[in-house]
Amino acid sequence: MGRPVTLFTGQWADLPFEEVCKLVSEFGYDGVEIACWGDHMDVEKAAKDPAYVKEKKRILAKYNLECWALGNHLAGQCVGDAFGDPRLDGFAPKELAGNSEAIRDWGIQQMKYTAQAAKNMGCYVVTGFMGSPIWKYFYSFPQTTPKMVEDGYNEIKALWSPILDEFDRCDVKFALEVHPSEIAYDYYSAEKLLEVFEWRDTLGFNFDPSHLVWQGVDPALFYRDFADRIYHVHIKDSYVKLDGRSGILGSHLEFGDLRRGWNFVSPGHGDVNFEFIIREANAAGYTGPLSVEWEDNGMDRLFGAKEALEFVHKIDFAPSTVSFDGAMEN
Repeated sequence: MGRPVTLFTGQWADLPFEEVCKLVSEFGYDGVEIACWGDHMDVEKAAKDPAYVKEKKRILAKYNLECWALGNHLAGQCVGDAFGDPRLDGFAPKELAGNSEAIRDWGIQQMKYTAQAAKNMGCYVVTGFMGSPIWKYFYSFPQTTPKMVEDGYNEIKALWSPILDEFDRCDVKFALEVHPSEIAYDYYSAEKLLEVFEWRDTLGFNFDPSHLVWQGVDPALFYRDFADRIYHVHIKDSYVKLDGRSGILGSHLEFGDLRRGWNFVSPGHGDVNFEFIIREANAAGYTGPLSVEWEDNGMDRLFGAKEALEFVHKIDFAPSTVSFDGAMEN
């Protein structure tokens, strides 16, 4: 169909931004979804310093790349997570380690800067996470009361509404990646999030089928039912392999461990039926980027990123402009 194909730079942030752009251009991608960590995007600088934005755009132009979206998952996670999670220390500045309140305040300000940075970069959407103060309650024992759940959603609304106000001012959408550890991680939790925010237009989804399929949610049906709220699309795959020993919850084994009941794999190597997703995207009139989020601990990433681009070009067919049986009429 000719939708632009981009590469999310989050899994490449160990490399300098220009080096990643050079690789992405050589692979043949149309652009990048820029991650807001590493040296790829400093959102405060991009919000405040026109020279910084000009330099990022210069690098993109040098390699004939475009950018339709920024991705700020790490700071967004810091906004909504419950206090006391030591894992957030790795997302925020080192001097904030152990100070949950300071980490949350940093995350809120970073997300506001991200809206401004996206506007200055000419992007229409920011992908990312919101965090969740109730993710630890996903299994209802010890008993989780309905009030605990309601309080969690209301806390997210209170924390994120001022951030989304800034997105409104910048005319940028926020696309939550529905994902375990988020306030919305499957079909019904995503539906509830939209209801809690009263279907606020600023808030939608970054559609990522890899997080749905292993949970048993049909990604194509998710796309169909939330089509008007899908502001960005990730091409990412995962497989389920329950061999009688492995469990669907992962057994605390690291990603890529072949004993796990499921793993992320390079697009086309898992259980996601991308053809059905493309049909839903065509029906919805989605013309935005198809952004490869490449994650596969069992495959060389240079090989995988290039192969993934070829795969996306193969599956991205245009909708029909005629009825196949129209020629049968007299």
